[in-house]
Amino acid sequence: MPTGLTRDAGWEIGVSKTLPLPAAAVWDFIAGPEGIALWLGAVPGGLPTERGAAYETADGVTGEVRGYRPGDRVRLTHGGTTLQVAVSAAGPGKAVLRFHQERLGSAEERERRRTHWQEVMRRVVRELAERPPTG
Repeated sequence: MPTGLTRDAGWEIGVSKTLPLPAAAVWDFIAGPEGIALWLGAVPGGLPTERGAAYETADGVTGEVRGYRPGDRVRLTHGGTTLQVAVSAAGPGKAVLRFHQERLGSAEERERRRTHWQEVMRRVVRELAERPPTG
């Protein structure tokens, strides 16, 4: 089977990075309005946290929350795909941020999404680096 093709979820891509910040600080940003705007797009009224709740971005992308565990992960549909954003501790004062998207249509779409998520990660890292340290 080619890299990125799964038996159950079709084509998928994941991008992750270890950050020199506590997991709680990364989660607070990524699950807050500024962070959500970077990885999903602005969501008027905020992203719902209830399983099954619908959302719509300011750009008209719609989906449904499939799971939300505060401090850990959010899983949602995004068009015809499934997207998960997760944060986990990686030692004292470090966290791993992961973007994972599955049910992509082709190897070409997988590569486009890889480029997209790498750029999103760069923007998140830049925004977090510009924030004052949290106590």
